[in-house]
Amino acid sequence: MKRLLITTGLLLAAATIYTARAAERPAPRIMVNIVVSSMRANDLDRYAGNFSQAGFRRLTDGGVRFTEAEYGYMQTTTPVSLATIATGAMPSTHGVVADKWYDYVTNKEVALIDDAECQSVNFSGGSGGYSPRNLIAQTLSDALARQDSASRIATVAVEPLSAIVTAGRSGEVYWMETLQTAWTTSSYYTKTLPAWIADYNRNEANLGYLLEKWTPLLPYDSYLNSQVLDIEGLKSQKNKRIEFIGDQSASAVPINEYDRMCYTPAGNSALLAFAKQVVANNEMGQDEHPDMLNVVLDTPRKISERFGPESVEYEDMLYRLDRDLEDFISFLLAQVADPQQVVITLTSDHGTSPSFDSPAAQQERFNVRQAEVITNAFIGAQHGNGEWILGYIDRAFYLNHNLIYDKGLSIADLQYDVATFLMQLRGISHAVSAEAMRTTYFGSGYGRKIQNGYYPRRSGDVVVNLMPDWIEERDNVRSTSGSMYRYDTHIPLIIYGGGIAADMIEAPVDMTSLAPTQARILGIDAPSAAEGTALEM
Repeated sequence: MKRLLITTGLLLAAATIYTARAAERPAPRIMVNIVVSSMRANDLDRYAGNFSQAGFRRLTDGGVRFTEAEYGYMQTTTPVSLATIATGAMPSTHGVVADKWYDYVTNKEVALIDDAECQSVNFSGGSGGYSPRNLIAQTLSDALARQDSASRIATVAVEPLSAIVTAGRSGEVYWMETLQTAWTTSSYYTKTLPAWIADYNRNEANLGYLLEKWTPLLPYDSYLNSQVLDIEGLKSQKNKRIEFIGDQSASAVPINEYDRMCYTPAGNSALLAFAKQVVANNEMGQDEHPDMLNVVLDTPRKISERFGPESVEYEDMLYRLDRDLEDFISFLLAQVADPQQVVITLTSDHGTSPSFDSPAAQQERFNVRQAEVITNAFIGAQHGNGEWILGYIDRAFYLNHNLIYDKGLSIADLQYDVATFLMQLRGISHAVSAEAMRTTYFGSGYGRKIQNGYYPRRSGDVVVNLMPDWIEERDNVRSTSGSMYRYDTHIPLIIYGGGIAADMIEAPVDMTSLAPTQARILGIDAPSAAEGTALEM
């Protein structure tokens, strides 16, 4: 009993100290949340020697760095993890399990953000209608908008999916239009672009960031990686350390303006330059109402997928992003009278797998179409020919429920049979049926991670996990995410500014804790579906 009283007293004392420290901090005028897609946690250390003092290192040295931040589920893909960052909830709660799923009534795909009732808003036309109507859980932006209507909120990304999932239903939301690389939004958020954005587009400001040729930023001896596909400056070097990788045909190299933006460092530069204009034109940080800017950098994911995380292209992109961040952070701090009134968070939606064709360890890939055909044939041999498999989306097989009902079969039994059969296919390490996830509690291990990503109304009938280092076979894709392995789940997390003392915290952190932590810093309630606990700093 005495030991319990002492422990309780220590906890109360720690909580009192934390509360006192929080009360001493100035209320933030602006919170900026930066997501570097596909960045592994160890990238901050691996490449630190070539970073500037005021980019990534300014954040790592001056902020609170959580070295063991991880996602606690298997479906570590961009929309799923951005939803977790924004809501503070697991996919099993926030309902984003992929960028699309099958409707079991119509047997048709449903895209997460597609909305036929909306149009792209652009000064000269757009390329698609999107909205957040299919999102279920409240985001941090939604929570701030509801609790302080005077707060200015904006979200920017290269891709509409990233922007909309991060923002939710609130604030200004912008992404890059694929036909012209101009900035646009959805008619769900506004019917007309602000005049300054229309002028920005008309002047083709984004195109000023395109690289005529992608050449190394640093002397090539400075690079740690050794594989290269597209960087011009290294193609003429006769050094055994540099190895050309994969298909060097025109299909593997960016051609049009949008691809040259997405698959080169220009995408990061253009996005951060536009983000500065959003801050300035909205006068963010200029009054006592906290403002918030969300910045999702999709380009790192595009580059790591096409060139691989072991490539010089990926490494060079990080060095260029580091310099862009140096400029961006300096700009943010100049917007307020007291730099402590700015809070910056840096994290990632997921890491990424090793390249399947890395010379260090060649890996086979999982052939999705072949798996669909074989599994459909397996069911057909037992129950008759038919389209038993609707499709496969992000590690999940969807069965044709209408056909199963017509045949008078049990969905649960067929799910179990398919899960058992799939375990025979090369590359699959685990297969779990939807019935098992609905009726069984997995307290730990792989089952728990799969269950945390299961949402009954949208998830597939059988969810599979691939073996370590295996990825799905896709054209021009060397590396991707979506597994429960540490190279995908372990990501950087830094909170900088706001009067919070620099620190390094090595205790495990679940990423559902980020949104409640940000809400506490902003002085608002956490998003309504948040499951995580605010971190102490």
